[in-house]
Amino acid sequence: MKKPFGRIAAAFCFTVVVGVAHAWDRGSVETFATLPAGIGNPEGIAVGPRGDVFVTSFAVTAASGPGKVVVFSSAGALRRVLEVEGSSNLLLGIDFHPTTGDLLVIDFGAGKVLKVNPANGKSSVFATVTGSAGLNALTFDKAGNVYISDSFQGIVWRTGPRGGAASAWAKDPLLATNGTPPFGANGMGFDSQRRLYVANTGDDRVIRIPVDAAGNAGTAEVFVNSVNGADGLFVDGEDNVWVCANQADEIVVIDPSGKAIAKLGDFDGIDAGGRPTGLLFPASLVRSGDSLYVTNLSLDIRLFGLPQAVDSQYAAQVTSHTVARIRLR
Repeated sequence: MKKPFGRIAAAFCFTVVVGVAHAWDRGSVETFATLPAGIGNPEGIAVGPRGDVFVTSFAVTAASGPGKVVVFSSAGALRRVLEVEGSSNLLLGIDFHPTTGDLLVIDFGAGKVLKVNPANGKSSVFATVTGSAGLNALTFDKAGNVYISDSFQGIVWRTGPRGGAASAWAKDPLLATNGTPPFGANGMGFDSQRRLYVANTGDDRVIRIPVDAAGNAGTAEVFVNSVNGADGLFVDGEDNVWVCANQADEIVVIDPSGKAIAKLGDFDGIDAGGRPTGLLFPASLVRSGDSLYVTNLSLDIRLFGLPQAVDSQYAAQVTSHTVARIRLR
């Protein structure tokens, strides 16, 4: 009787040791930059061709537009604040087109995508959609086509590189939600096999959409569940999917098989200046060199008349809004 028990005990001990050896190393989260006074709720983020960091403001407490884009140097110094001409106060996704170089900004409040001059904020309409849209995030394929997630209608829209009226490229119940926060299709990115990954915030999922040789969307499927508030997303060169978990205050890195291989960051409270320490409702992320930049949206969803989320009371304490940085190893 002792022999089998000894083998079981040894196996158990080995499992525990392996588990400890593979515990998450969450890294160190530092404050990269603080938004100027009066500008809050940083949401979208992009790195420009010269290394400057562009951040949109989802200014839920502002009475009206124009919306703001805050520009920082790679060292975190304030460059300028762009008042985006003709926009609402609710700006979300932002990115530079990989071939044209155009700066594209989603105006969530107006349901359109703007092309914005990165020096002075002058803008023109880049893309429009139909219906009661909740436009959220942007991504691009290798041909330069632009993909736009619609959180309310459960659609991924597509335009050509020069914009115009967008067509519904993919529409599926998996891209919509009845959950909380009440956003369906959100952050997006393509892998090396041309599959599109789409975060579904309210359902805590990442959805995967195959693409055929002609560029048409295949049938959407659930890639992974249980990313708490899956928000901003990108896919790296090894097809790992990096996702902001906005209700868990962390970044989850998922390998191509659907296994979590890293979790980065955490919430460490509100400091004496009213700034979040670490991550608080992380919304979007972008990698540049050895740095991962993350916007701390710090959104109290009760402002929309919704029941509180687990971080709402902390978000209500924030008076100075930040962008975080994690140094990658």
